[in-house]
Amino acid sequence: MNFLFAWRYFKSKKSTNAINIIAYISVIAITVGAAALIIVLSVFNGFESLVKNLYSDFYADIKISPAKGQILQLNSQQLNTIKANANIAAYTFVVEEKALLKNGNNQATVLVKGVDTNYAAITNIAKHVVHGSFEVGTAHQPEIVMGAGIENATGIFLEQVLEKPVLFLPNKSAVKLNNLNDAFLSYNVIPTGTFVVQQEFDNKYIFTNKAFMQFMLNLDSSQYSYSEIKLKTNTDKETAKTATLLQKNLGENFIVQTRYEQNKSLYSIMKMEKWIIYGILSLILIVAAFNMIGALTMLVLEKQKDIAILKAMGANNNTIKNIFINNGIILAMVGSLTGIALATIICWLQVKFKLLKLGGSFVVDYYPVEIRWQDFILVLATVFVIALLASYLPARKAGKQILSLKS
Repeated sequence: MNFLFAWRYFKSKKSTNAINIIAYISVIAITVGAAALIIVLSVFNGFESLVKNLYSDFYADIKISPAKGQILQLNSQQLNTIKANANIAAYTFVVEEKALLKNGNNQATVLVKGVDTNYAAITNIAKHVVHGSFEVGTAHQPEIVMGAGIENATGIFLEQVLEKPVLFLPNKSAVKLNNLNDAFLSYNVIPTGTFVVQQEFDNKYIFTNKAFMQFMLNLDSSQYSYSEIKLKTNTDKETAKTATLLQKNLGENFIVQTRYEQNKSLYSIMKMEKWIIYGILSLILIVAAFNMIGALTMLVLEKQKDIAILKAMGANNNTIKNIFINNGIILAMVGSLTGIALATIICWLQVKFKLLKLGGSFVVDYYPVEIRWQDFILVLATVFVIALLASYLPARKAGKQILSLKS
C-alpha cells in the first residue's frame, strides 16, 4: 500500500512546476552518476583483465623459490611431493641471473632466464614471439629470445645479425677479482627470436638454455633459481589451495607463491585505484541526493492535505514516513536503472566497434571494457543507500506533522 501511494505521487503531475523540475534533475543526476560508475568500473575491469592476461602469459601459476639464498635444490622426496599433486599439469626449473648483453658498441643490462623444453608448457610466452621463434639452443650452442626493448637497445635485429652478440655473466667461482675479466664470464650467443608482451618485460628479460646457464654460473644439474608450475585448474581458489598444500609439504625452507603473490603490489594498486575512482564518482550521487531532499521536502508541503486525510483514515506516522521514503527510493531506482541501461549500451558499443581509441603505443589501441554483474549490484546498492538516507529526513518530517482537514 505504501509503495502504491509512493508510485502515484512519483508519476502524478504536481501543482507546483518547480517540484517536477527538481525531481527530474534528481533523476538525471542519478542517471549520469550511475552510468559514469558502470562505465568507469567496466573500463577498469577491462584494463585489469588485460594486465592479468599479460602477466598470466609471462608468470607461472605457482612459483617455488628458496627461503634463503639464491639456489633451489630439491631432494627426491620433495620432487615426489610436486609430482604427486593431482592438480599439477606440468613443472619446470629455471636458472635466472642478471647479465650484460653486448652487441658491438651497444649494450643492455638484462635478466636472463635459463629454461628447458618444458617451459613452453608452463607459460604462453612463445605466442608473443613476433620475430623468429622461441628457440633457446643447447649448453654448447646457446641461443637467446629477447624482449623488443632489448632488441632496440642493443641493435640486435634478427635479419641483420653480422656477428654474434656477447653475454657477460658474473663469475661465481672467482676467488680474486683483479680485473674485469675475473669478475665476468662471456659467451657468444645466437639471437633466434623477439617477443613483445609489455614494456616491463620487453626491456628486461631474455631467455636462453638452462644447461648453458648452469655451466656459466658453475651450478650442477640439480641446482636452480626456482621452479615454475602449471596447474590443470588455475582458478584463484584452486591455485591458492594447491600453493598452501605445497607449502605445507615442502616446509619452511621454501617459498611457494601464486601468480597474485608474485605481483601482489601491482594487483593491490589496481584494486585500490578502482575503489578510489568509485568513491570519487559516488560524489555525483551524493550531489543528486541533495536535489532529492529538496524535491521530497516540496512534495511533503504539497501533499499536506493528503497526509491529513490518510491520518484521519487511521494511518500512523510510520505509514506516512514510509510512503515518502518509498517515493525517494522509486525516484532513485528509476534514475539508476536508466543509467545502468545507458552504460550497458555505451559499453556494448565500445566492445563491438572500439569507438574510443587509446593514444600512444600500448598493447591494444582502444579502451578495453568488461562488464561485470557485481558492478551492477554495487551501483544499485550505493544508490539505494544514498536514496534511503536522503529520503529519511523529509519523510520523518512528514510523518510527524500534525495537520487538520479544516486547515
